[in-house]
Amino acid sequence: MVKIKFGTDGWRAIIADDFTVENVKRVAYATALWLKENFDNPSAVVGCDPRFAGPLFADATTRVLASQGVKVFRASNTFVSTPMISLGAVRLKTSAGIIITASHNPPSYNGYKIKASYGGPATPEDIEKVEAVIPDTLSLDLKSIEDYKNDGLVEYTDLEEMYIAHVEANFDLEAIRNHHKAWAYDAMFGAGQNVMQRLFPDITHLHCDHNPGFEGQAPEPIQRNLQQFEDVIKMSEGEIACGLVTDGDADRIGLYDENGNFVDSHHILLLLIHYMYKVKGQRGEVYSTFSCTSKIQKLCNHYDLNNTVTKIGFKYICDLIVNSGKPFMVGGEESGGIAVEGHIPERDGIWIGLIIWEFMAKTGRSLTDLIQEIYDITGKFAVERYDLHVTEELKQQIIANSKSDKYESFGSYKIVKKEDLDGFKFFFEDGSWVMIRPSGTEPVLRVYSEAPDSAASFAILDATKAVLLG
Repeated sequence: MVKIKFGTDGWRAIIADDFTVENVKRVAYATALWLKENFDNPSAVVGCDPRFAGPLFADATTRVLASQGVKVFRASNTFVSTPMISLGAVRLKTSAGIIITASHNPPSYNGYKIKASYGGPATPEDIEKVEAVIPDTLSLDLKSIEDYKNDGLVEYTDLEEMYIAHVEANFDLEAIRNHHKAWAYDAMFGAGQNVMQRLFPDITHLHCDHNPGFEGQAPEPIQRNLQQFEDVIKMSEGEIACGLVTDGDADRIGLYDENGNFVDSHHILLLLIHYMYKVKGQRGEVYSTFSCTSKIQKLCNHYDLNNTVTKIGFKYICDLIVNSGKPFMVGGEESGGIAVEGHIPERDGIWIGLIIWEFMAKTGRSLTDLIQEIYDITGKFAVERYDLHVTEELKQQIIANSKSDKYESFGSYKIVKKEDLDGFKFFFEDGSWVMIRPSGTEPVLRVYSEAPDSAASFAILDATKAVLLG
């Protein structure tokens, strides 16, 4: 018996090791018990991303749910994105959404995410309720999906068509398509490929074919994983205005400017605030996680917007969007998960990318120019990160030192203030900072730094590393 534990965003495990049909059935059975306990006439929308054996696991989930009387809206598509499942939960008014995905993890993994009826991550409390009733073993006499369909317990639905219609209703696609320069998109072999090829058949597409092995590359939209896409943009010599990247289940985003420079989520969040406030005239709350740039607060101060800083994890942002009772505008985290008003309370890489493309198309400005508009208000900045692999003993010692204010400086960088919302953020006299946050699952320290440019940020990281590792 394998003990199944959900992490920050779902249960993930190695395919054919712990991620097996039998274990997926155990989780699906617990999900059914939770749904029946909490909803009258419980229902769920179910689908999978392009990973290996996704339809097999999604069908197993469907059969178990239906066997327990849960109505299942099964995606008729070969694969779907996580945002499509979340949108489906809202539009079909289901009790939950379930997608078989391991998001940006390596190709040997698959996973199981539960989405709530409001179209965002299920709450930690609800996930705990599901975990608590996962049986050690399971013996069910399951019928075929066709039989459950005949019983009225399974209904197929085209989530891709639903999502495309939602995009077409909310964006000026003609303005984007008629932009004077070209666009490019890298699906990383992930779930965004079909939608983007249908919406923009004439742009440059990379890794937009079904390859469950992802060519051995974890489909995470960070610069070191995107060298081929970066080269394509640089070789266009400015003809490609912007490159959009999404991860395995298309909920995370990466961007490239016309010069082939990677644009991180810190800058994307600032661009969204700038566009939605200044150009679209929207007003509302801004939510950002503890590891995000301090420039978000500076831009919010400039526009008289309220920015709430949360613990790290999109679930904290989703909770505020859904439950704060306040009008919402933009919320996101440094790892590429961003949500905006007018959509679902969910990360969506394609949706966020299209907002940036529309911003560029409507203004006629380059991404470099738009970022400069931000810098004119906030000043230039760069956020960099090291992952320090340390022993568990040293990790705990560094945490203890951080709690007890043992660190007064890192090299020549004198600490003037500390914040400890989620990890430890040490501020220096010029407003630069370094943040230390331990991994909850492995002997790793994540160390972030913000400074006026990358060189200065890396200098802080190097000085911090030298002190931490002694």
